[in-house]
Amino acid sequence: MRWGSIQQERAMLELSNALSPLIGVEISYLKLPPEAARQFEPSQIGTIVGTLTDAVLASIASSKPVGLRKGPGILGSREGYPDFLHESGYRIELKGLFCDNPSVALKKPPTRREPSARLTQKVTLNNVAPDADALLILSYHLHPASEGGSLLTPVIRDLGIFPVIECVRARDFRLAEGGGRWFGNYQTPAILSKQGKAKLARGEPLDITSYGRKESEQKDFNEDTNFGKLKRIPYKPLQEFLARNGAHFAARGAYPAPWAISGYEGTESTDDD
Repeated sequence: MRWGSIQQERAMLELSNALSPLIGVEISYLKLPPEAARQFEPSQIGTIVGTLTDAVLASIASSKPVGLRKGPGILGSREGYPDFLHESGYRIELKGLFCDNPSVALKKPPTRREPSARLTQKVTLNNVAPDADALLILSYHLHPASEGGSLLTPVIRDLGIFPVIECVRARDFRLAEGGGRWFGNYQTPAILSKQGKAKLARGEPLDITSYGRKESEQKDFNEDTNFGKLKRIPYKPLQEFLARNGAHFAARGAYPAPWAISGYEGTESTDDD
């Protein structure tokens, strides 16, 4: 039995409490010697662990009283939505957030990178159940395995629960705010190309009948290849979670009204490019 709409504070808190036994769990299916970890950038570890967690979380959950089982996949494939079902009746979309562990040496990328997880175009107003669908973000870092020795394993360190509908609305608000639009029936998100921005500045009408994939196609809109990245969703509770976990986050936004986050040093960013 659900605890009310997932958009309500009580429901989010109850679901968070129900899933809290996952905090501290080791994703022991992956173990790395420290010397091997130094060959990976954080984004690479994030991709590996994110894929692995999606595949094994149901198995991990069976050993904990958290009530999760793999979802059927509305789209009829392994990439279907939502990822999981909870025994209380909520539907769960899972995203992973890799966090640095200062005591673990990894290969340093040349520039700071955003978390790679994203709420993609497969999740739209067409298939979200507003009162039932929750976004579950598991943050994790590499840590020495509890069994001893020097091997490193991913450990879940925190979790966040957010209404998918609010994240989708905020994501789509940002798209529209920047002059972008959806093509088809929520099929392809597109942003203004350089040509489109120039035409808009000159007061010329934009061609909204088609879009391109790269600037050389000379379209007024190009497909948004960064669509749905967590840091680019201007939903304040989500950005506060990223900040709390030391991830790259947006320090301000405008959905549903202007907001700002302060008090976190060294991780905030307002550069979305």
